[in-house]
Amino acid sequence: METAGSGMTARRKRQALATLCVTMFMAMLDNVIVNIALPRIGRDLDAGISGLQWVAEGYSLVYAALLLTGGTLGDRYGRTRVFRLGLALFTLGSAAAALAGGTGALVAARMLQGVGAALLTPGSLAILREVFTDERERARAIGLWSGVSALGLSVGPVVGGPMVDAFGWASVFWINVPVGAVGLLLAHRVLPEIAPRERRIDLPGLLLSAGGLGALVYALVEGPGRGWTDTRVLGCGAAAAVLLALFAAVELRSAEPMVELRLFRDRVLAGALLSGLMVSFGMFGAMFFLPLMLQGVMRWTPTAAGYAGLPLSGVIMFAAPLSGRLTTRHGVRTPLVLGIALCAVGLGGLSLYPAQAHYWSYAWTLVLLGFGMGLTFTPVSIAVLGRVAPAQTGMASATINTLRELGGVLGIAVLGAVLTARLTGNLTTALHRLGLPADGAAHAVAALTGRAGATGASPAPAPVRAAVDASFVDALHLALRCGSATLAVTAALVAVLLRPATTPAPTPERTPVPAGVA
Repeated sequence: METAGSGMTARRKRQALATLCVTMFMAMLDNVIVNIALPRIGRDLDAGISGLQWVAEGYSLVYAALLLTGGTLGDRYGRTRVFRLGLALFTLGSAAAALAGGTGALVAARMLQGVGAALLTPGSLAILREVFTDERERARAIGLWSGVSALGLSVGPVVGGPMVDAFGWASVFWINVPVGAVGLLLAHRVLPEIAPRERRIDLPGLLLSAGGLGALVYALVEGPGRGWTDTRVLGCGAAAAVLLALFAAVELRSAEPMVELRLFRDRVLAGALLSGLMVSFGMFGAMFFLPLMLQGVMRWTPTAAGYAGLPLSGVIMFAAPLSGRLTTRHGVRTPLVLGIALCAVGLGGLSLYPAQAHYWSYAWTLVLLGFGMGLTFTPVSIAVLGRVAPAQTGMASATINTLRELGGVLGIAVLGAVLTARLTGNLTTALHRLGLPADGAAHAVAALTGRAGATGASPAPAPVRAAVDASFVDALHLALRCGSATLAVTAALVAVLLRPATTPAPTPERTPVPAGVA
């Protein structure tokens, strides 16, 4: 069957790949770049801690909740058309965020960005599959696409720190506007028009998945702050369980489901999707707290803390394309298991160093983390797209990114809960030993998170601050070890799921899979 990419020249394919890479870099960058701007946002907009939390997490909530919807709409109305709409909404949301004069307006703009990202992300990978029809060529293209996407996630602090110092917090949103405008122009000129599928919209599935994922993300975001026994958190958790269970029941009975749940019976799909989920769980959960140690405990500036991630970013750029070649030659099992194992070792290694350790003494752990992350992004995409029918690529791409986003939110929530519990216990003991009042700890913790200016907290006494620093480092080490152990178990499980079958049984609707995972 002829595809959109079969009649494209090599130059046109390169232009299409560049367009998809640039726009995905922008979307992924926005996932993390705002974190380093939060203290300045808090001071300028007089935002409290909950307001700052929603500035950071409002994007993730909408993005995760609507990703499956974005994949379905792309299949129904045309992937390129929905991709362009998502890019336009993302660019508009970025401009609105830069111009926001209050916390509410900024959170709303961030949510609009999330809607745009949810529409453009599934279409990006689906269009790439249509453009690159040769299996080896596609593997290389996905490797580059994955590397650029991963780079966007890793260089956010590197880019954001100097920008905030030089131009203010609005600059982290203004940067998206010219990139988005150029991306829209290129999307109209070089991306192929992909005909929509004749299929009905799975409205019950759409509403149940968006509601269930939204409630789940809300509960995970609010749980550490409100407490896991808070009525609203428990209510959202219960609602998420009910809605997602109904979603599964509806999808299993639907003639044209939003997500074909029967695909998860395929052990290769299960192993690949588990890899994407758990790498995000361990990496995002742990890396979210490292800037707090660099800026709060070690007193680094935002710019210096951002530059600390350069080894990780540089290695990702090298490892992601390499993983595409490894996958083509050896199958998805080798790079996935190796990448997850390297991430586990890197996180465990980071937990061995105290706050006073010299940066270059533990830089090797950042190299391992970057190499591990770079190795995992590409084979996940190749494995999943290689096991589904062409008509299901939008759905499959959305599923990959939904699980990655949820993995990050779960990691921040779960590892954050571990860190908070250990920090509270350690600090309570330390303050009792020093005979100091507990309210001094609240001031010090606010300063540690970089939000003292937003909360109006005054500087804490030196003994309290020292106790908070020591307690935070110990708690961070525990969270890092928990993330490392989780990834180690995941590596072993993925190795079992992706072991070569003795008697492969190909199905007529699936495209070939790279050797070693059939």
